[in-house]
This record gives sequence, structure tokens and C-alpha cells, in this order.
Amino acid sequence: MARGLDHIVHAVRDLDAAAEIYRRLGFTVGARNRHPWGTHNRIIQLPGFFIELLTLAEPEQFGGDVFSKFFGVFTHEFTARHDGFSTLILESQDAIADAADFRASGIAVAEPKRFDREGKRPDGSTVQLGFSLAFAGDDHAREIGFATCQQHRPENFWNPAFQKHANSASGIAGVVAVAETPSRHLDFMQRFIGAAAARSDHDGFAIETPRGTVEMLTPNAFLARFGVKGPDVTGGARLAALRFSVGEPGLLDAVIGAQDAMGAVLVFEPTTNQWH
Repeated sequence: MARGLDHIVHAVRDLDAAAEIYRRLGFTVGARNRHPWGTHNRIIQLPGFFIELLTLAEPEQFGGDVFSKFFGVFTHEFTARHDGFSTLILESQDAIADAADFRASGIAVAEPKRFDREGKRPDGSTVQLGFSLAFAGDDHAREIGFATCQQHRPENFWNPAFQKHANSASGIAGVVAVAETPSRHLDFMQRFIGAAAARSDHDGFAIETPRGTVEMLTPNAFLARFGVKGPDVTGGARLAALRFSVGEPGLLDAVIGAQDAMGAVLVFEPTTNQWH
């Protein structure tokens, strides 16, 4: 069964500045959290999906574990070059099974790993959170991290109070990546998502998931569709945009360019899916 979108990492040098941008765009932004491998995050929730604003705050906390490598070191190296979307994470019912699937498909890059941390409810009370991740990698997309995430205490993480946004964003419509040759990444993306089919043409491809569409376009096709440039892909494919479903699209501009959102393109649209 295909895996739906779970969350995306927006890696930034200045976490509080990123949070303020999202607040000004009408999102409800969570409090700062700390990870034992040196990164700090702030969360923006939608039903079944979230944006993880992530920064490297304590590099001295790096260890030899997979989270230090996959999030700490990767975030450090990514933000040394630019801010922007760095990691695509899909939902998982069983991270161990996903890891086995990735190994069989030849795309696994590490053994699955679990971590637990404390979270806070809107009233300030503390709850326990638990996650297990399985990791994949595309040799032709070194600027993108890929993983699936299984939540062990989802009732402690998802909260309707965090999913109400002044901009009327009500769900995730899709993620858009950019590459010089999208077809080069199609086989990996189908294996990663677990999808049997994709729509494709000379401009790129789209894969439907149980939650949102994953697309990859050429830079010219991205510009033509959204009216703004995607990220530089001279170093390989990049995650470029998030598409949000909104109830009141007139509340803000339909597309926020990367120069205004710390390397991310944010698209607000009334429909849940578009393919051009």
C-alpha cells in the first residue's frame, strides 16, 4: 500500500525567524523543542501532516547514531549552503517493515531507529511522544533526505488546537520537487512511496499518495506553473514547494516565493490536487 505524506523538514539557520514568517502567513506555530543530537525544532500541524522547522543549535551534541547523521550533520551541511525544504518523510504503520521493504528495493541507507521525547499540550502540560523512522536514499538526490515515520503515541502528538490556522489552511495538497531530469528519479520515488503508478510527461511526474501528491518538475515547468523560481538544482534534485488546501484562498497571495519564506515556496490553493 502506498505511503501518504507525514511531514517535511524546513531546515533553516534561524529557527525563530522562520517561525515568525510562518506566523505572519497565518499559521499556528508550536513551541521550541530540543533533540539530543543537537537540533531544535518548531512544529506546524495540519490534519495528518506537519512542517518541522529545524535548525542546528548544539553541534557539540553530535554522536555516532543515525539521528545525528541524518538530521544533525545533514542539517548542518544543508544550511551551510541554503535554507529550504531538506527532508521528505512519509507515514509509516511499521518502520521495521518499511526498512525491510527499502532493503529489498535497494534504497535503504540505514537501519530503522526509534526515539522518544517530551511534548507539550496547549495548556502547557507534558506528554510523552515516540517515533520510529526508516531511512531511504536516492543517489541522484543528495540534497534530499528521505524517511518514513511511525508514531507510537499519535494521540499525544496530533492536536486539533494546533491545526487551526488564521490563513484557513486545512490540509496538505502535495509536495513539489525540482530536478533537471525528473525521470531519473521516478523509479526511486515509486519504490519509496510504494506506488505502482505515476503520471508523467516531458515536464515531470506526479504520484498520488493516500495523503497528498508527490510531484517532480523541471525548473522551467516549475516556473511556468507557479510563477516563481524553484531552488538551484546544480547540486541535484531539491524539494521546492508545499501545496496547501485552503478554505479562503483570498486571505493571502496564492504563491509565496522562496525569497520571502527562507528558501521554501508555499502555495495556497482551493483545490486538493492539480496536474498541469
